[in-house]
Parts: sequence; structure tokens; C-alpha cells
Amino acid sequence: MSLRESLPKVITELPGPKAKQVLDRRAEAMPAAIKTIYPIVIERGEGAMIEDSDGNVFLDWIGGVGVMNVGYSQPEVVEAVRDQAGRFFHSMMNMTTNPLYIDYAEALGKIAPVKGDKKQIMLANSGAEAVENAVKIAKAATGRPNIIVFTGAFHGRTTLAMTMTAKKAYALGMGPFPDGIYRAEFPYTYRRPSGMSEADAISYYVGKLEEVFDTSSPASYVAAIVFEPVQGEGGFVPAPLEWVKAVREICDKNGILMVVDEIQTGFSRSGRMFASDYYVEEGFAPDIITVAKSIAGGVPLSGVMASKEIMDKVTPGTIGGTYNGSALGCAAALAVLKKMQDEDYPGKALKIAGKCRERFESWQSKFKEIGDVRGIGAMMGVEFVKDEAKTPYPELVGKIVAAAWTKGLLIESAGTYGNVIRFLCPLCVTDEQLEKGLEIFEEAIAASV
Repeated sequence: MSLRESLPKVITELPGPKAKQVLDRRAEAMPAAIKTIYPIVIERGEGAMIEDSDGNVFLDWIGGVGVMNVGYSQPEVVEAVRDQAGRFFHSMMNMTTNPLYIDYAEALGKIAPVKGDKKQIMLANSGAEAVENAVKIAKAATGRPNIIVFTGAFHGRTTLAMTMTAKKAYALGMGPFPDGIYRAEFPYTYRRPSGMSEADAISYYVGKLEEVFDTSSPASYVAAIVFEPVQGEGGFVPAPLEWVKAVREICDKNGILMVVDEIQTGFSRSGRMFASDYYVEEGFAPDIITVAKSIAGGVPLSGVMASKEIMDKVTPGTIGGTYNGSALGCAAALAVLKKMQDEDYPGKALKIAGKCRERFESWQSKFKEIGDVRGIGAMMGVEFVKDEAKTPYPELVGKIVAAAWTKGLLIESAGTYGNVIRFLCPLCVTDEQLEKGLEIFEEAIAASV
């Protein structure tokens, strides 16, 4: 049986002897500040499975934190990169034109769920770089200096992006930070004020956003409101559609651009190609979208999507870079997009989500520690709490993660309090692999509570 069709199998102690040797070298060669969750040394990956250097096989529900939606080592993507590598590796778009950049920009532009008749795409390398450029584009388009972000947000680790990121554990010792970034409360409806209905909570959180105009920055100084459709590091908290609609109305009323960070939600994860497709269906498309992670099957690439009208307001020379829109990245991205469209990866996400949600919600009556199950499509979170007061339970989550690992399932925590387990399994996972993963996850919870 190929690795692509395999089930989890742990045959050594963890980490195994070969992995220990590499991890010892890692400790000497790499900064300890680049933390690692699992002492696993990956040897190869196929589909939703990875094999370590000692022959242990793991089902990966982390997927490079949302990078591997299409799965590891998809033959079409491998072949596209191999073919392009034989032609040329690099062409800086500020000097010469790499036609694959144009091919991909045209393909992405046809489906980009942003406002405007004509769409344009700027390609970069990382998610944080996409976020920084989206902010630069928004400031250029509006002539305004300030940005509004939210509690629970994660936008990256560069200086501007870590300022936009809510969790300051990612920014210790890194100040001072740029000015002009202001924060509103995100609609984390599970943790809404006690006694408040979910319907009333939407108005409450909209009011919290509008308060920023009075306490931090006048609306006329705000270039963009930036948010994630489902907060990643914040705990897989989805933005309610009613709230997004209200944000769109606030932006339109005040000449502010709505920027949606789809770095983790994009490329089929949500049950649409982009979570913003849901917004388009309801009539409130964003102005700018950032994308990265699963865009190119693991090859570094990111992008900013907006209308030509917005892009035309950017001063030439203020965006771009040496590796932006790399030839290898564009080749991989074209292959990924074609595979996702040909094989209906958004549909795969919805099918997976249906199975997982049914199972996760059934566990709520079995394990009182499961406080909430939420998400959009196959980007789902399970929140663990100690009591009816919703006291976060990160200690339990740590035990569950460790217990699952020993059985061959890789899962990861998230959330402001570290009490959420996230689901980011590659969407090519087989039915048998998904079922085995759910079995291991449940066993891990039972063994840990």
C-alpha cells in the first residue's frame, strides 16, 4: 500500500533514534526561538499522510497549518514544478516578465471574490508579506493612515503584521511598534457577555467596532478594516455573516476599504474556493483579499487581490520585490488551482466538514469539557472548558495533543487561551483515514479527561 493510502502506524518510541539524531543537530544549528511542536523529522509525505525518518506514519490534521489543502506530493503539482525547473527558476517581474505570473493572475482574477469589474493580482512570497502589501495598497488607494484590526487576530510576524496580530506572545521584546493600528473586539459569540442572546451580540460587537472611531481614530482617517473570515490562531472563530454585512456597510458609509485576510481560509478550505464567496453570495464582497498558505501546495507564494481601480492608485515602485511571483511558485499554483477546480475541492471540504461536525457535536454530550464546536467548512475548532463558566482548559488540550500523537494523529492547539483544537486536515484525505483520525481523536479525549 502506498503512503497516500496508508493509515497511521507508530512502530518506534517517539521520537525514534534517527529522529533524535536530527533533532540534536537542529538544536545546534537553528535558533531555539524557532519553536517546534512535534519532535518529528519528516522523510516524505503523500496525500494526508507523512512518514518520519524512523518509518512511523502519521495522519496530518495540521497540514503545515493550512498549507496542504491539496495534500502532500500531488503528482500534478510535482510535475508542474519539475517542468518549470527545467525551463528557468527565476525572473524578477520588475525587470523581465515571467509569463506564468500573468497566467496565474488571469486565472485567479476570474474567480477573485472582490468588488470591481476588473481584478488585478499582486503576488508575493509569504502571508505576512501579503498582509503588509494589502495595507500599503489600502493606504495608497484612500490616502489615509490608519488600520483597524481585531482581538484574536493573527496576521504574521513582521513588524507591521505582529502589530496587527492580537496575541503579544508573538511580539515579546520586539517594540516599539508602528503607529496607526487600532483594535476592536471580534465577534467571538461563544464568549459573548453573559445573558446576551446571539442576535443581540451582533449589535454589541458592531457597536464595539464603531467605538473605535470615537476613542482611537476618526473614521475619516481609517484606510481599512482588516479581519479573518475564521480566526486561525484566535481559536477558529468564524465571523458571523450578519456582522460582516454590518462591517461592509460601515466601510461604504465612511470610505473605508474592507480587507479580508484569507491566508488560512482560502483555496477550498471553507467549502468555497474562498470564504469571501459566501459574502459575495449575500451581496457584500470585500475590497481586498490576501491569500497564501494552500495557494501553491507548499511552494512559497502569496497574493493580494483587488480591483484594477484600487491597484491603479498605488505609486509605481512602492510594491514588488525580488522573488514576487516566483516561476516555481506560479507553476505550482496553476496546478493546484486546476486540481481544486477539476476535482471540486470545495465540495470535498463540505463532505469532510459534515462528517466531522456530526462527530464533534456528538461528543459534546459525552464529554462535558467540550464547550463549543464551530467553523466554516473544513476549518473547524473544538473548544475545551473546565466548567459552565467556560473557564479555558489548555492543560487538557495539551494532554489530548500528546495522546493523539502517540497513536499517529497530528493535531494542534489554537486560541487566545490555548484551549482549542483545530482541524486543518488535507482535503484529499481518504474516508478510511478520516474515520481513523476521528477514532484516535476520540480515544485521546477519553484518555485525557
